[in-house]
Amino acid sequence: MTAHSEFSIQKLVIIGGGPGGYEAALVAASLGADVTVVERQGLGGSAVLTDVVPSKTLIASADAMTRFAEAADLGVHVRGGSKDGDEINDLAVDLEKVNTRLLRLAASQSRDIKRGLERVGVRVIAGTGRLLSPTCVQVTTDDGLEYTLDAQAVLLAVGAYPRELPSAKPDGERIFNWKQVYHLTEVPEHMIVVGSGVTGAEFASAYRGLGAEVTLVSSRDQVLPGEDEDAAAVLESVFERRGMNVLSRSRADSVERSENGVVVTLSDGRKIAGSHCLVAVGAIPATDDLGLEEVGVARAESGHIKVDGVSRTTVPGVYAVGDCTGVLPLASVAAMQGRIAVAHLMGDAVKPLRTHLVASNIFTSPEIASVGVSEKSIEDGTYQADTIMLKLSTNPRAKMMAVEDGFVKIFSRKGSGTVIGGVVVGPRASELIFPISLAVTHKLHVDDLADTFTIYPSLTGSISEAARRLHVHV
Repeated sequence: MTAHSEFSIQKLVIIGGGPGGYEAALVAASLGADVTVVERQGLGGSAVLTDVVPSKTLIASADAMTRFAEAADLGVHVRGGSKDGDEINDLAVDLEKVNTRLLRLAASQSRDIKRGLERVGVRVIAGTGRLLSPTCVQVTTDDGLEYTLDAQAVLLAVGAYPRELPSAKPDGERIFNWKQVYHLTEVPEHMIVVGSGVTGAEFASAYRGLGAEVTLVSSRDQVLPGEDEDAAAVLESVFERRGMNVLSRSRADSVERSENGVVVTLSDGRKIAGSHCLVAVGAIPATDDLGLEEVGVARAESGHIKVDGVSRTTVPGVYAVGDCTGVLPLASVAAMQGRIAVAHLMGDAVKPLRTHLVASNIFTSPEIASVGVSEKSIEDGTYQADTIMLKLSTNPRAKMMAVEDGFVKIFSRKGSGTVIGGVVVGPRASELIFPISLAVTHKLHVDDLADTFTIYPSLTGSISEAARRLHVHV
């Protein structure tokens, strides 16, 4: 634990108002610093305005559709208009209303963040910031006014933007990136999603849930490359059962407009016709035109700003957090980086960022949550661990809910029995991962989980049961 920085600051300028920026501003203001945030698109950044908040709100609507569509397994159906009530009306979604709601929620959240910052004395400037020196930031406001801000330290939280393919330029009408899809007024007849990473998988799952025909183009052997293989296999099986067309080992060469839609040409010459296309092939750090080279802030070949465990760049007094650093593209990580950076700057007690403790979630249906070490790192010998996996289909609560897909997996260090990681696949996995996260963070023994009361019946019962099966008799 570090208790001292190179100096204790009084004046901080933050460029970027996303999770890393605004969390840093709140902490710095609470510690007595004079804080200014320069943000060009609105507080909350992409996470609130064009990424996490709107996409997860869209997914919530899709989840509601999916639950209704699968309610027949519970003996529930919607009565039709006939006298005998045997007809079942098709479910439909008003996508324009869904998108209006999610954009309204995003704007409301952004305003709440701004009010929260101003309430604690943070100055918020609508504009673009650029480094002139480690202690001077040039500001260009939205109306073209330019001036400079002096600071004792600068924190960069400029985020990232969607990567585009030269042969698949988004037009916001038929070809989209993940910032543009929220202006659709009708559910696409056939959405082709290029890219099977987290963003691609989430949107593919959502649009299929909303009733669109979906083709997912994946360049790898499975969806979600790099994630837990068992989890990816469950998701791909669910996708196919729900009628999604998953094209594995297929790479998109180009996306072009057709007379009534789009045509995606694959590298092997195949052509896929659809009504719309979402290109989700990663993100690029927004680190150009920041004055980094002139000031001496080093970047990786990818364009990400190089930082250490407390988010220091290569220039004293200049810190960077969030997606622009390439650490982990998660709002929670950006926020933690921001809090750690400011604690270090202000001379407060601080621990460096511990990425092995990060919990993450993929908001597909079913959800996939993970924390700690991965099974791949166990299989390659990086960690020595015991593993247990329990399918949710054996859980009584899951049976009552007609949940057949998913599992709980826990990893414990061989010999000591300490919980070092886990994966949950199922409904609300983002909530179910928390007890495993607690165990990983606080180095709990599997017996600590096993001996903790759970509700019967509950999905968390599988977590306790998995821990019991990892108990070693002494």
